Formats: sequence, structure tokens, C-alpha cells
Amino acid sequence: MSAPEFSNPSTVVKPVGAYSHVGLIKAGSDVLYIAGQVGLTPDGQLGATLAEQAEEAFHNVLRILEASGMTTANLVKVNIYLVMGQSAVETRTARLKYFGDARPASTFVFVPQLIEPKYLIEIEGVAAR
Repeated sequence: MSAPEFSNPSTVVKPVGAYSHVGLIKAGSDVLYIAGQVGLTPDGQLGATLAEQAEEAFHNVLRILEASGMTTANLVKVNIYLVMGQSAVETRTARLKYFGDARPASTFVFVPQLIEPKYLIEIEGVAAR
């Protein structure tokens, strides 16, 4: 089994952010699907601000990877859902803190609301090894 491979074909514009256009999972790899993670701490507390919730949501993704024997280098795809009206700055700051130089294929979408109004961000992902 090999680590995922990332690329940015010369036939499309370079990524405008911290991501890659393509994440390839080779046959025979273990694939891990990470359900949407909100900003709840392990003891169930929710921060009041987007900055607090973003920190915890990205940390939760990292915790799940580590519990599965993986790191952010194994992330192939990440989807970020942010409630409209929130600033993307706090999200980008938390992403950099927890994902570092990892550049998985990514989608960032503003949504009207998540499952409950108290949640401001949700992150889901796919990882492979």
C-alpha cells in the first residue's frame, strides 16, 4: 500500500489556496472516510466563536487520523462547510495550524445553516494509506 499521490495538471489553473487539484488513491490502499466534524471538544463542549469551533473541528479530524494510524499526509479529500456570514480567515488559520503543509484536494462551501444553528463549521474528509 502506498501513500496518496497529489498533482496539479498543467491543463488547469494553479490552485488558488492550500490544496491540490488531484488526489490519487492507488489500488490496494486502506481508505478512511471521516464523517463531518463540528467544533465539539472530546467532552462535548462547543465554542461560541467560529475561531474556537474551527480549531476544534480541524483538531477532531487530526484526532481521527491519529486514532487510525494516519497523519494529515494521508488526507486525500477535504470538504469544508462554513455558515454564510462567517469569515473564512479563522477557518484558514485553523486549517494551517492542524494540516500544516498538507494539500489534499479540497472543497470549501458556504451554506445557509448546518444541522443545528449553533454549529458554524463542519469538515469531512477521506484519507488513504
